[in-house]
Amino acid sequence: MPDDLLNVTETYDASSIEVLEGLEPVRKRPGMYIGGTDEAALHHLVAEILDNSMDEAVAGHASRIEVELLADGSVTIRDNGRGMPVDPHPKFPGKSALEVIHCTLHAGGKFSGKAYETSGGLHGVGASVVNALSDSLVVQVARNKVLYEQRFSRGVPLGPLQTLGAAPNRRGTSSTFHPDAEIFGHHVLRPSRLFKMVRSKAYLFSGVEIRWKSEIAEGDTPTEATFRFPGGLADYLTETLGEASTYAEKPFAGTVSFPEKFGVPGKVEWAINWTPARDGFLQSYCNTIPTPEGGTHETGFWSAILKGLKAYGELAKNRKAQDITREDLLTGGCALVSCFIREPEFVGQTKDRLATADAARLVEGAVRDHFDHWLAANTKSAGAILDFLVLRAEERLRRRQEKETARKSATRKLRLPGKLVDCSATSRAGTELFIVEGDSAGGSAKMARDRRTQALLPLRGKILNVLGAASAKLGSNQEIADLSQALGVSLGSRFNVDDLRYEKVIIMTDADVDGAHIASLLMTFFFTQMRPMIDRGHLYLACPPLYRLTQGTKRLYVADDAAKAKWLAKGLGGKGKIDVQRFKGLGEMDAKDLKDTTMDPATRRLIRVSLQDDEPGETEDLVERLMGKKPEMRFQYIQENARFVEELDV
Repeated sequence: MPDDLLNVTETYDASSIEVLEGLEPVRKRPGMYIGGTDEAALHHLVAEILDNSMDEAVAGHASRIEVELLADGSVTIRDNGRGMPVDPHPKFPGKSALEVIHCTLHAGGKFSGKAYETSGGLHGVGASVVNALSDSLVVQVARNKVLYEQRFSRGVPLGPLQTLGAAPNRRGTSSTFHPDAEIFGHHVLRPSRLFKMVRSKAYLFSGVEIRWKSEIAEGDTPTEATFRFPGGLADYLTETLGEASTYAEKPFAGTVSFPEKFGVPGKVEWAINWTPARDGFLQSYCNTIPTPEGGTHETGFWSAILKGLKAYGELAKNRKAQDITREDLLTGGCALVSCFIREPEFVGQTKDRLATADAARLVEGAVRDHFDHWLAANTKSAGAILDFLVLRAEERLRRRQEKETARKSATRKLRLPGKLVDCSATSRAGTELFIVEGDSAGGSAKMARDRRTQALLPLRGKILNVLGAASAKLGSNQEIADLSQALGVSLGSRFNVDDLRYEKVIIMTDADVDGAHIASLLMTFFFTQMRPMIDRGHLYLACPPLYRLTQGTKRLYVADDAAKAKWLAKGLGGKGKIDVQRFKGLGEMDAKDLKDTTMDPATRRLIRVSLQDDEPGETEDLVERLMGKKPEMRFQYIQENARFVEELDV
């Protein structure tokens, strides 16, 4: 469901059917191609072009990539690869291949596998999507010692391909684009975010050198840097863990091609170690594309590790090793996995999850033998890892056996009549707890909820800022006590995500400044006291509408002022004046409207709260700066980032 369109009733006939041509579909519905119009989607544009250059490097045609953020907010990406084809395209007379690539969806050189054995861009929409969503795009190609150039704006060529002259000492492709403010609003490219993206790409392919430059300064982010990591993911993992103690002296790491018996070209690279110093994680990639939601390559990797450890435990006559599960491996297990396969299948254009069925078998077959040999050759490390995981498995089984009560008896124990409105489901799977702002909102939500799976906990006022409170005050705060009891968990170091009583915890506050403040306080609480809940993907934000627009019999819910202005100018297609109602709170919405727009899984929109892949401790530092006791740190942050703000809501 689009961000600005939550519910609408109108006449549906042949005149309602639109036919979009060229790159119009991209501008009409950018979320279908890059996942939305927020800051993450904006930075995805850079990833699309950078991935094309990385494909050249992985294929052995480029050794250097340059990424430069310019002062006007545009970005340039250059490589020294073969250069994009510029000769006339056989199916489009009068157009060069370069123009076809940038102006036609599903046009590219990665479908047949002839030009690239493995690649990250497979749908043929990357460059064309960037073109469609940029108000300016300039592409230069140095090929066969000749320099060519073509300019575009919002997906339309500004002229034909131009020959600029001889370029005897240059080769490759250079793309400079400026994201369109009509699409992305006030969002701008952030040096810190681009810097992390660029560096991670260098880790993913040891044969490439990536040069970074930024004309915009942001905090401690370097304005110039050169990345080349011969050790690949092993270097990445070592840097990420820093000085943390580990159970293995050196990580289990390697790069290997898929076994010949499978008859599939490709390879996998990995690095893993266990540490008691931090929560575990797994960052995975396919053809240098991050897959934050995992997929079949992760399944194959964990299967190889789990089977290897169980087999080693059997050889070591440790019967308890058979109790270890994949869940136990994630406790303190820090891993990086990168695979390269031909024609991978992803879920969605943004490629967040790998769906290639064979990837599980290929990765498991490639990693398993090497892990067996590594365990046999590093008995000290293998024994330490096995002992740690066996203890983890015993602890997990003990907690399961010591569960004192089922859901209903646990609810009675909470003694929260009038506050916690629980659901009737007896297991955690599929259940949701809505943390709502105030009793009035709780009344509407109580009527709108699905009684079987949806529970409610109203909060009165703003929750305590846990970063600005003493531990004694934290322990005596009634709202925090109610929240932790409702969730069935303890705080801080005693928190265990397995004890969580609901599969999803959804913060549902009013769509105004006060609501955003309450949501930020709650997210700070969960981050500091229950972080594994965020790491495991259990925390969400609801997205209620801010306005209801009515014109005759037609009704429309919109999320913000920008969407309201657009529809006021456009009209709803009904008769008469458009009536605008601004919701001061969720309590003003009736149960049916609240259900349709905010609570029904079939029609609502949720935002999952997650942490970006950042430097160790970076998120903690940022939360401390913004929410901690020292106002001077907040003032410094505002000074450093004020240049990125174009609209204020005060």
